[in-house]
Amino acid sequence: MFGLFKKTSELDKLQKKYEKLMADWHKLSTTNRAESDKKYAEAERISERIKALKQS
Repeated sequence: MFGLFKKTSELDKLQKKYEKLMADWHKLSTTNRAESDKKYAEAERISERIKALKQS
């Protein structure tokens, strides 16, 4: 209840987006290789941003 109005940090948002992209990547890996590669590349860019935020 106390976390109802808590804003999510940028790190939390990026981690959720990364998890979603990796799930999409896994689903597409068997059907559409080109789209799968795009999702993986985007997930890697987000991973780099997450690492940079953790080091700051």
